[in-house]
Amino acid sequence: MIPPSHAVPLGQFVRDHHAALCAAWLERAGAPSVPAHCERVLQAFAEAADDPQAGNIEGRAWRAMRDTLDDITTARAGRGSTAAATVAFVFAVKQPLADLLQSHHAAAPAALRAVDTWVDQMGMYALDAFQRSREQIIARQQRELLELSTPVISLWEGVLALPLIGTLDSVRAQVVMESLLDRIAATHVHTAIIDITGVPTVDTMVAQHLMKTIAAARLMGADCILSGIRPQIAQTIVHLGVDLAGVVTKATLADAFLHATGTAAG
Repeated sequence: MIPPSHAVPLGQFVRDHHAALCAAWLERAGAPSVPAHCERVLQAFAEAADDPQAGNIEGRAWRAMRDTLDDITTARAGRGSTAAATVAFVFAVKQPLADLLQSHHAAAPAALRAVDTWVDQMGMYALDAFQRSREQIIARQQRELLELSTPVISLWEGVLALPLIGTLDSVRAQVVMESLLDRIAATHVHTAIIDITGVPTVDTMVAQHLMKTIAAARLMGADCILSGIRPQIAQTIVHLGVDLAGVVTKATLADAFLHATGTAAG
């Protein structure tokens, strides 16, 4: 804990001038700063400054500040803010703090240095937290896009279709399997049609993913039909030596549907 004067501890000083600090900070930071964010940071700052072992921002005394910065950076990343703007927002509190300390007290140089160091550390932590938040948002969006690109469609009572379009890599293959198995578990499905008409190429990896998905569906009690096998794809599968024994294959989705409903009728 570093006092700005001999009378008032730094944490208490921040609390006493909370409103003035918030106003000066918001004015300096500019739009689109959120007043509640300023208030939370100052509250956490005062709490840390009260601790005799405040030390580095990575220490125990600054846990509330780290949590606060995590929340703020997540909110700003979700609104489309940039890392530079977020860090600038944090750094914008430094001058108001220094100005207020100097105007109300003959501030000790140690207090000013501590404030300067802590705000710098806060800014760097905010940068790291913002980048983590953006990576999480991007990963979630990518997964959502993958899920949208692999819709499981109910064609008939007990018959599902999974039309695949585009490249089927390991990540997408996992989403395909999870989506199909979830629907099989949630509904009374006896047949699942996996249509690869929109898959540009089939290599060993793609073939393995398809076979794993078919095997998993069988374990869940659903037979699979593989449709959309064009002549070029058929040649590739034969050339690769992929064993499709026991797997019903059809040239088109329509043929697969007729087979599935014919099986159901029988």
